[in-house]
Amino acid sequence: MVTVRAPATSANLGSGFDVFGVALDRPADLVTVTKADRTTIDVTGAGSKFIPEDPDSNTVGAVADALDTTTHIEIDKGVRPASGLGSSAASAAAAAVALNALYDRGYSRKELVPIAAEGEAVVSGDAHDDNVAPAILGGFTVATDDGVSRVDADIPLVACLPDIVVSTRDARSEVPDGARIGELVETVGNAATLTTGMHRSDPELVGRGMDDPVVTPARAALIDGYDDVRRAAFDAGA
Repeated sequence: MVTVRAPATSANLGSGFDVFGVALDRPADLVTVTKADRTTIDVTGAGSKFIPEDPDSNTVGAVADALDTTTHIEIDKGVRPASGLGSSAASAAAAAVALNALYDRGYSRKELVPIAAEGEAVVSGDAHDDNVAPAILGGFTVATDDGVSRVDADIPLVACLPDIVVSTRDARSEVPDGARIGELVETVGNAATLTTGMHRSDPELVGRGMDDPVVTPARAALIDGYDDVRRAAFDAGA
């Protein structure tokens, strides 16, 4: 039996859609795995009634398949589903690390990132790394097709959880298909500023780099009051 804790994460930071992610101190998921003849899943905790226990429909079931294991998996949810804090990624990340240890697969933490991302494909339709990378590696991560890099960023973060439900699949459906050249230039500049701020643990630089002219405005309509909260945060020094 192996138990692993994986934290909530915030991804798509600023202009870093599908690339930037950061691990939070809390909340977190606890995943316990035990060898078994077939894969079964029990889910308890925050929002557990909304999470399927069928291995074919759960992120951890996909991770178990990717690692060629059969196991009983217990998930104690601390990260509420559809909260925007990487709920499915926390479960997938913890399962990947736990199963790697239980079955002695020998993968490094970085090698487990794309494996955990296979679980993300179950809920979003795409195997993206931006949440699972910080959930496994910690800190601030940059996930690209060439791999993942990370830094230990000491930045105070505050997460606001409105009483709404927005699925990953719905949020991704709002992303525009393209952007104008001026928006691309602004995106690159903001992304570089945010990355520099994280590397220096400089909250002011991070705040300046959080602007995004393309993806964020398109998805903001899914969250009532988003613009007011964002404005209040910046007025307060975020």
